[in-house]
Amino acid sequence: MDIFNGLLLGLSTATTLTNFAYCFFGVFLGTAVGVLPGLGPIATISMLLPFTFGLPVDTGLIMLAGIFYGSQYGGSTTAILMNIPGEASSVVTTLDGHEMAKQGKAGRALAAAAIGSFFAGTVGTLFIAVSAPLLASLALTFGPTEYFALIVLGLVTSMVLTSGSLLTAFGMALFGVVLGMIGTDVNSGAARFTFDSVNLLDGLDFVVVATGIFGLGDVLANLENERSRTATVAPVSSLFPTADDWRRMTAPILRGTGIGVLLGVLPGAGVLLASFSAYALEKKISKHPEQFGKGAIEGVAAPEAANNAAAQTCFIPMLTLGLPGTATMALMIGALVVQGIQPGPEILTQQPALFWGLVVSMWLGNLMLLFLNLPLVGLWAKLISVPYHFLFPVICVFVAIGVYSINNSVFDVYMMALFGVLGYFFKKVGAEPAPLILAMILGPMAEEYLRRALLISHGDATVFFSSPLSLGTLVVAFLLLLSIVSPRFRKVREEGLQDAD
Repeated sequence: MDIFNGLLLGLSTATTLTNFAYCFFGVFLGTAVGVLPGLGPIATISMLLPFTFGLPVDTGLIMLAGIFYGSQYGGSTTAILMNIPGEASSVVTTLDGHEMAKQGKAGRALAAAAIGSFFAGTVGTLFIAVSAPLLASLALTFGPTEYFALIVLGLVTSMVLTSGSLLTAFGMALFGVVLGMIGTDVNSGAARFTFDSVNLLDGLDFVVVATGIFGLGDVLANLENERSRTATVAPVSSLFPTADDWRRMTAPILRGTGIGVLLGVLPGAGVLLASFSAYALEKKISKHPEQFGKGAIEGVAAPEAANNAAAQTCFIPMLTLGLPGTATMALMIGALVVQGIQPGPEILTQQPALFWGLVVSMWLGNLMLLFLNLPLVGLWAKLISVPYHFLFPVICVFVAIGVYSINNSVFDVYMMALFGVLGYFFKKVGAEPAPLILAMILGPMAEEYLRRALLISHGDATVFFSSPLSLGTLVVAFLLLLSIVSPRFRKVREEGLQDAD
């Protein structure tokens, strides 16, 4: 199917009343969770996963995707008006966005963020439409060795690019691999790490673990931080950029979009790295770098364009290769697998309506967000003033019902509570849980491809170096691991992650 016919199919799928309504609900809810500090897309998607199982698969995925990229829009609103980033990727936006707000330019900063986000989202969507079919065709030639090498690269980059200690990130990834091995081995039939519990013979449910760590874990952390919230909202006047604003922000939006498109495809990079990289580039090439941090509109437009472009293109490896590059994409894979669909290169031929419907819904969702965010600035600003002690009981009941409904199992609810405590503990000690979630998905996949490759080669491990792609990918992963011991690399990494935090 060519791109034009694919887009027509996607338009007919995305514009059905049900899908259009759930797309609107997704981006609206995504904006809301982006506005609320601490309640990000990962927590929200993990909590809503059980409720999507009763929906058609395209409808559920369209809604979850809307929550993800919608949260990137919402995070910039409170970052600019209140100096409180609703999303981690909006931390950089506070540096100049809130300074503009204090100078009476809040409306222009919000407009720059919205315009940059819409343009970048549109370009990112077009990039998916053009590049995903090409990558899927290439992926059809991949064997188990190539997939194993790509998974190893994904795990390594998720550790290297995550915040916090590299040793901690490695430990979290290793813990995730162990969690993924729990259950009955499909090849030998042996029970692994079940502790003679029949409830663990089928393994840990990914949704239960993600909901506990990101859902309940975030609830506990937010309860602790509620008193530190401030609700002072900067006044908003004109929402129209001046001619000088347009001149100054056009090129940064273009550059930020390019950075976001490229980094979004890379496994483990994510929207946070894209926004920080775009800001750092603009400050480096600016003729007036001293203006950054004091209300430069370039410092708002570039990172907002970058994080929204990355939020679109990170779907490419998930859909075409079946490999999640971020924790959010791992949740998306979980949603598809539960519905009986295995993401990968065959999805374009076996589920064309799902793929193209999602692509077109992204553009429609970005258009909705453009009209949702600017006129409703006052509503989003007031949302943060809602006391969290009113929200958390509803969230807890909501996630408990959702997790129980997966298998009608009280054991799953207990496990969710256990991982909720673990999630809170991870936050307290500064351990980023994203590598754990990625490893829990990628670990069993790596084991399966490793076994297939060794069976085909009759146990000859050199098979992983016989393919140029497999060899090249493993070399890149090895060089990334080797760079960790370099003092210069560690210094640059720590400085970058500190600025991003």
